[in-house]
Amino acid sequence: MKLNATTDDILSADNHLIQSFCDLDALKQNTARTVINRAEGAFVYDSDGNELIDGIAGLWCVNVGHGRQELIDAVTQQLGQLDYYSTFYNFTHPSAAHLAQKIADLAPASLNHVYFANSGSAANDSAIRILHHYNERRGKPDKKRVLSRHGAYHGSTYLAMAMTTPAFSQTWSSASDLVHHLRSPHHWREGGGMTEAEFLDALMEDLEQSIAHLGADNIAAFIAEPIMGAGGVIVAPKGYHVRSAEICRANDIKYISDEVVTAFGRLGHFFASQEMFGVEPDIITSAKGLTSGYQPLSATIISDEIYEVISAPGEKFLHGFTYSGHPAASAVALANIEVMEREKLPEQVRTTGKQFESTLRDLGELDIVGEVRGSHFMMGIELVKDKATKVSFDDDVEIGGKVAEAAQKRGLIARPLGNSLILSPTLVMQPDLIEKTGDILRESITAVAKTVGH
Repeated sequence: MKLNATTDDILSADNHLIQSFCDLDALKQNTARTVINRAEGAFVYDSDGNELIDGIAGLWCVNVGHGRQELIDAVTQQLGQLDYYSTFYNFTHPSAAHLAQKIADLAPASLNHVYFANSGSAANDSAIRILHHYNERRGKPDKKRVLSRHGAYHGSTYLAMAMTTPAFSQTWSSASDLVHHLRSPHHWREGGGMTEAEFLDALMEDLEQSIAHLGADNIAAFIAEPIMGAGGVIVAPKGYHVRSAEICRANDIKYISDEVVTAFGRLGHFFASQEMFGVEPDIITSAKGLTSGYQPLSATIISDEIYEVISAPGEKFLHGFTYSGHPAASAVALANIEVMEREKLPEQVRTTGKQFESTLRDLGELDIVGEVRGSHFMMGIELVKDKATKVSFDDDVEIGGKVAEAAQKRGLIARPLGNSLILSPTLVMQPDLIEKTGDILRESITAVAKTVGH
């Protein structure tokens, strides 16, 4: 089947597509849309032939870059050998089995058992369902509640959305009765004049008080991203994750590290929890960079201790998805990891990612840039009306969207998020492209600042 290639034809067909996280009414009014129809390396190309730096890697995903023939060949070869078979009941197949083994080798020492699904949302839902079952089998059926955080993003399925910061679920319902949200760990916005150390103490006090209020016997897990992603790229104070994990363990609460974004090289390691933040979680969830977006796949990686309980004689594991461990998705994940290891991509990111971080931090000198935050190839830029008071622009100014639009006109895709801009490019960016990205952002922010009186 040959697809229509002109922009008008594609947008006409797109009228039948429900797009994610968008203003559907605005789309009905023919709000400007971008058709991406080709990609290579660190670039994508729209249907009018414009070359754009992929500053968001699709959606935190395309870590090894677009158009990698090794990954394309892995899918093709796997489909030729085994197109599909489930991992239900007592069936398995080579690519899922070998991928599980490889992930267990890469993950922290005690995390040796892997459940596959198709998205980060499903991975996080699976983590909670597994823990609920784990606690049932331990004779602790009341341990169901989940501690999350304001500013978190854990997905958009019914339970994952409940764990996500409430701002994402306005006018939408979710399993919110299961979730308690702790204070945001954003020191620059929420610190209220405290030092970072004092703010960390306040956050730990909030965690301990929440546990005391809810009752440790009612709480199954605390879930946290090492660095918050879609909530604005928020980096918690140093020591936050270690101290949180210690408090959780003292109260028999499992620590889930949501590495859907941070895993597979974005911060310079296959997994960031232990290497960067000093924590060995009870569960790690991952997706996105696992296949570099070439196929939908996620992994929920659980500890030996949890696995021993849920695999003990007496009950079946009644959780599953049709496409768990799909042969083609598993094969491309193996190929993706092989590319990363052969090219030492995580090690490279420890240098180029820091160059990217430094380049963006230099934008902090601009009048409307309040804070530049993040690490390596995971950065956020918060735009403010008044730098001294941190007063934000009014929502109707749509400052993030304006800067993103200005950047796209100059050849860069960046993600607007309210008053912020998020950058999460492919990990194959080299110094010259990093410099060009910084130049485009500087020009775009400066141009927009003039239109809003700066």
